[in-house]
Amino acid sequence: VQLVDSGGGSVQAGGSLRLSCVVSGRVYRLAWFRRAPGKERGGVASIDIPDARTHYADSVNGRFAITRDPAKRTVYLQMDSLEPEDSAMYYCAGRNRYGARWSRDFDYDYWGQGTQVTVSS
Repeated sequence: VQLVDSGGGSVQAGGSLRLSCVVSGRVYRLAWFRRAPGKERGGVASIDIPDARTHYADSVNGRFAITRDPAKRTVYLQMDSLEPEDSAMYYCAGRNRYGARWSRDFDYDYWGQGTQVTVSS
């Protein structure tokens, strides 16, 4: 399985970006994580491929939306109302099986290379 993430960039606060993760191979769950300088990597959102069940971190709930397009083998993270605190390197991650906990990075088997998001005030 390979994950290729893209779509990062620089925007002003209040702006939007859409990240993409193209998946070659089969995974059960795809998630987005982020790591800001000096901080630990944390879960942003996840989606279960079979039924599109989603989970969100409290800090992004209502502003971000994770979706999947099976035909394109792509998972998207639509990010609206961006804040400077959202600035980070974003990574997509995939795991092979269901798990009750979605936001633990060590549960994931595959990782993209990362895409940088910078939000200026």
